[in-house]
Amino acid sequence: MVNKSKTGLFALGFFIFASLFIIIAFVCPYWLVTDGKLENPKFIKIGLWEVCFNGFEEVHHWYDTIFTGCWWIFEEEYYIIHDILLPGFFIATQFFFTISLCCVLVSMLLSFIYIRKERDDDNYVTLLVSLGTVLVIGGFSGLISVVTFGARGDGRDWMPNWEHNDLGWAFALGVIGVVFLFPSGILFLVEARVQKYKRLHEMQSRDPSSYTMHERKMGYSGGHTDI
Repeated sequence: MVNKSKTGLFALGFFIFASLFIIIAFVCPYWLVTDGKLENPKFIKIGLWEVCFNGFEEVHHWYDTIFTGCWWIFEEEYYIIHDILLPGFFIATQFFFTISLCCVLVSMLLSFIYIRKERDDDNYVTLLVSLGTVLVIGGFSGLISVVTFGARGDGRDWMPNWEHNDLGWAFALGVIGVVFLFPSGILFLVEARVQKYKRLHEMQSRDPSSYTMHERKMGYSGGHTDI
């Protein structure tokens, strides 16, 4: 790792934990689970993309279909219970958490570039600002997702036997991962600001004739320019 500050290293550490937790939460079907106190529960567990039933019947009784086992949530057979399985709040949860995951994946690429890039690179500050901004956006999107699911996921108007359903460990990891995105993004933005002012200080102590074309375009030869 090329000459990184403590702020950058802390930001990177928070990001590693956040990305790990968010990816696990994204793929694991343990956002809502039965508490195990009910004999033969019709609902077992659900994640963003998989649901497990045990003899669940279509509540309108329009079809004689019984769902048992774990299936992809968009499986064709589930079309008759889409109004139950995919209410608006759950679609919003999927949507915003997917945006959060996309921000994490983009940040992985930016973090790899950050690790390899020298501080004196012309695009170093821009990279830090981009990385911090993407992480904060991912954090806000993920926050909307987990708050929405936390408020409605174990409600009485969704999965059967609601009084025996609890928020699962994958949801908890999602919450922790989303929370970790904020300090990571903020620290990258703080580091960008620090590096910006360091460059401004260095530019002010140099002969103006030695400025590069890039530095002149960035306005280093003038006054302070905030991020």
